Amino acid sequence: MNERRRFNIWTASSFIIFITYVLFLVYPIVTILGQAVFEEGKFHLNNFTAFFSKSYYFSTLLNSFKVSIVATFFSLLLGTVLAYFFSMYHFKGKKFLQILIIIASMSAPFVGAYSWILLLGRNGVVTKFLMKSLGLPQIDIYGFSGIVLVFTLQLFPLVFLYLNGAFKSIDNSVLEAAESMGSKGISRFFKVVLPLLTPTLLASALLVFMRAFSDFGTPMLIGEGYRTFPVLIYSQFISEVGGNAAFASALAIIAIIIALSIFLIQKFVAGKFSFSMNALHPVEPKKVGRGKTIFLYFLVYGVVFLAISPQLYLIYTSFLKTSGMVFVPGYSLNSYVEAFDRMGSAIFNTIRIPFIALVLVVIFAIFISYLAVRKRNFFTSIIDSLSMIPYIVPGTVMGIAFITSFNTGIGGSGFLAITGTAFIMIVSLAVRRLPYTIRSSVASLQQISPSIEEAAESLGSSRLNTFFRITVPMMASGIISGAILSWVTMISELSTSILLYNIRTRTMTVAIYTEVIRGNYGIAAALSTILTALTVVSLLLFMKISKSGDITL
Repeated sequence: MNERRRFNIWTASSFIIFITYVLFLVYPIVTILGQAVFEEGKFHLNNFTAFFSKSYYFSTLLNSFKVSIVATFFSLLLGTVLAYFFSMYHFKGKKFLQILIIIASMSAPFVGAYSWILLLGRNGVVTKFLMKSLGLPQIDIYGFSGIVLVFTLQLFPLVFLYLNGAFKSIDNSVLEAAESMGSKGISRFFKVVLPLLTPTLLASALLVFMRAFSDFGTPMLIGEGYRTFPVLIYSQFISEVGGNAAFASALAIIAIIIALSIFLIQKFVAGKFSFSMNALHPVEPKKVGRGKTIFLYFLVYGVVFLAISPQLYLIYTSFLKTSGMVFVPGYSLNSYVEAFDRMGSAIFNTIRIPFIALVLVVIFAIFISYLAVRKRNFFTSIIDSLSMIPYIVPGTVMGIAFITSFNTGIGGSGFLAITGTAFIMIVSLAVRRLPYTIRSSVASLQQISPSIEEAAESLGSSRLNTFFRITVPMMASGIISGAILSWVTMISELSTSILLYNIRTRTMTVAIYTEVIRGNYGIAAALSTILTALTVVSLLLFMKISKSGDITL
């Protein structure tokens, strides 16, 4: 009887999770596929033909590949160099710099684009200084170069965080052995260290590429004539003039196919390089000579300062006086007063909606990770695979899929009409950010020996009691680290929220974006500062709870 009860509990949880994914992931994707290829009950490929037959449309896809590939390359370069220096050498301010790196990575990309416009735009403060004081020509921050700059400085911290964790798995004896055989410095890095980091590099490259490929806020603000694929999807779906929901759905399907193909290629290549490392003697940072120290400090602090400078300047401008939409000499808190007066509900929603979504994320992640590791079978493998789809599908695509599936208006299916409610915002955030906590929880659970649970059961503990009282507490570090990453990405989410929000469910990122578009830079700066403060508090809370001075992915 007890065996059957335990069996029913896990079967029921598997069934509930599977139905949830079918309803809020599979069904929306199938719906936009149907909208793209069916019209009045007849199958056709006209929307796909229109995309590939017109160079204007197809060029946006090529543009997205160009900026994503170049941004991924430079992000890998900067992230790898910084992670190497952080792991190999001793210098002051590591923890402080790491927090700054996290802040640089966790803010919404379009906020960085807006900040760089204030710094290096045609009327930017740095641009004016260089032109008037040094007589240099005007800097062109817009277009391809500007998008790559913003993406690189926004996304290299993700590579850094991945590799920072990977370096801790390298045994110092491996490096000592290489050095004893005459392989030192750059040679040792390329022959020994880099091959050991390859699986992590591939994983971080996928994340960086997909983040760059799916972002539409940055190209929308700073791209000007350089249009990218996500911008095309958004404009085709949302535009009141010339908008085409069926064509936008076809573009969304193309984006899904591209994302899935890249993910499978990355997974195949990573499988060729996969191996396990267990550092009995982790790498210990060492001191360097004065000459190298100067170079080290200059490079590390320089890169971090460059990455964080947009946020620092935003914080500064949030305290400037404004006259209408223009900054004027003097300092004031008026931007904050107006932000709380006009956008108070958005600030509250940024905490309320992601918090409810986070609760769902933690609950589902605990059960999914346990099913994927301890109850591995064909059915739970399907659930595990489904959980990774939102990791690679662009947020704009998910937003279109949700609107199309759960809207009673034009182009909607009329089933489960939740569009315009807080519920659809909560579900979209939970579905999109759940993979972060699942992966972290799975990694934590895999380090727990099943014999511990078996010992508890042999002493009379039921399997469910063992799960909640022994297994889950031992998974706590992985759950917390995944949850904090899910939380921070939730509060900075834009691409899905910009499509799903209404006046009652508007979040800070949506409010910042709309205020930037309207030219209310003071309010936008104040809201961005509040969002940055919320991110910092979240990270400090994580470090306190986890009792760790280090943050890795």
